Amino acid sequence: MILKLIWRNLWRNSRRTLITVASIAFAVLFAILMKSFQNGVFKNLIKNVVGYYSGYVQIHQKGYWDEQVLDNSFVVESSLIPQLQQNANIKVIVPRLETFVLASKGNTSKGCLLVGTDPVNENKLTHLKDKLIKGSYFENNEEAVLLAEGMAKRLEVSVNDTIVLFGQGFHGVMAAGKYKIKGIIHLAAPAMNDSFVYLPLGATQYFLGAENRLTSISLGIDDSKNTNAIAKKVKSRIGQKYEVMPWQELMPEISNHIKADSFSFYVFSGILYIIIGFGLFGTVLMMTAERKYEFGMLIAIGMKKSKLELVLLGETLFITLFGVILGIVLSLPLVIYLKENPIRFGGQMAKAYEQFGFEALFPTDFDPNIFITQSLIVLAMAVLIGLYPLWHVSGLDPVKTMKK
Repeated sequence: MILKLIWRNLWRNSRRTLITVASIAFAVLFAILMKSFQNGVFKNLIKNVVGYYSGYVQIHQKGYWDEQVLDNSFVVESSLIPQLQQNANIKVIVPRLETFVLASKGNTSKGCLLVGTDPVNENKLTHLKDKLIKGSYFENNEEAVLLAEGMAKRLEVSVNDTIVLFGQGFHGVMAAGKYKIKGIIHLAAPAMNDSFVYLPLGATQYFLGAENRLTSISLGIDDSKNTNAIAKKVKSRIGQKYEVMPWQELMPEISNHIKADSFSFYVFSGILYIIIGFGLFGTVLMMTAERKYEFGMLIAIGMKKSKLELVLLGETLFITLFGVILGIVLSLPLVIYLKENPIRFGGQMAKAYEQFGFEALFPTDFDPNIFITQSLIVLAMAVLIGLYPLWHVSGLDPVKTMKK
């Protein structure tokens, strides 16, 4: 009987009911899309920035990050890599030896960042092979370099030319070597494109007189959400002599940007939900005011106030539920489509993003938690708003109400 009353009351003024349902559906749709875009853009940003070079977690000798010099490198203990490999969340381990040297060709010399790395694992983490624009990728056993495009232009060299690298090695020893250019790579970030030189790790260690030494180990993981947990787990396992830093500590400016943007989203969402709340409250207020005589009549003929309150709460919940379900149904295909076919910007915007090493790509994130969270927020609001007619009915005098 109560359900029948709720249903009849809803469709007594079908236009008002449909407008309210549509407004709730639009709000849910907008909130889901907004949160999905935010999560998707952040994930893509993290993947681009972190996967571009640094890795999600880095391991250094304690004190290296404050003073990034070759003398603060560390000897790789035989147990370190196997310990990292035992962690199922770690998918890629990239050992690196990095230092600044001079690259020279003829009378031209330029400062550069020499990155000694494992070619296979480097490609798994940063997809370095995909950035080749000339030549071929280097191998572990080669004494050949990959040169960033900007550096190649500055030195006026190309594939199969030879450059000389010289600088200061481990403990101040003189380091000098001649290397063939195996390939030219294009790095989107201008600073990297003008200064990076890649050399296989073994050749770099020999060149710098730093046998079996590394400046960092970069880790690729299975899920960026677990970065801090994985960093803590790694730190507890490998001991206190190393500093283990998640990408949030390596690049605090990116982390702060995400936090600031998240705060903006919550402010905007709050405004949106206030608008939804007032719209829903206005509907409930009108429904309550228009039906005072009806409420008085029902109580006068013997209907308990508790049952009437249940009917009114049911009406609010039904309207909200219809709106939420409609919002989810409308947003689901949109979120899936925009995840598979993200919005891609071109022209000047794409170039501006490229300068920072990002793709001008705006995908959504298909996360069931987004749908659940947004729906529950709207439902919770409906329950709170539904308390108003209950409060009104609890103090209702049927005789006075019917006289009015």
